[in-house]
Amino acid sequence: MIKPDAVDNGYIGPILEKITGAGFKIIAMKYTQLSRRDAEAFYAIHRQRPFFGELVSFMTRGPIVAAILEKENAVEDFRALIGATNPAEAAEGTIRKLYAKDIGENAIHGSDSDENAAIEGAFHFSGREIYS
Repeated sequence: MIKPDAVDNGYIGPILEKITGAGFKIIAMKYTQLSRRDAEAFYAIHRQRPFFGELVSFMTRGPIVAAILEKENAVEDFRALIGATNPAEAAEGTIRKLYAKDIGENAIHGSDSDENAAIEGAFHFSGREIYS
């Protein structure tokens, strides 16, 4: 997901360019906005953490771009492309280093495993919206 901060700041195009330039194929994509219930469900794993309310408020404040990407070794390669969660610790040239403000507004979300990628993709897209 391209998060609300990056959408607000006009970074959709440059982020998509970095993604496709790194060899990822976009097989599903939509411009949408998460409801409070959607954000709470998507980030349920963090429900007990102190930042959960802030995270939900942030993720519902404006539109996002949800996408499913395809590439050999996609999860690992995408995690490298987006950089560390904290942009101050992200490697030069990564999406978060280039487009994120701080650890809370860090521009982009990437799945941390193939299993979570499948779950998260199904959260945003029906089977008929995915073009492999």
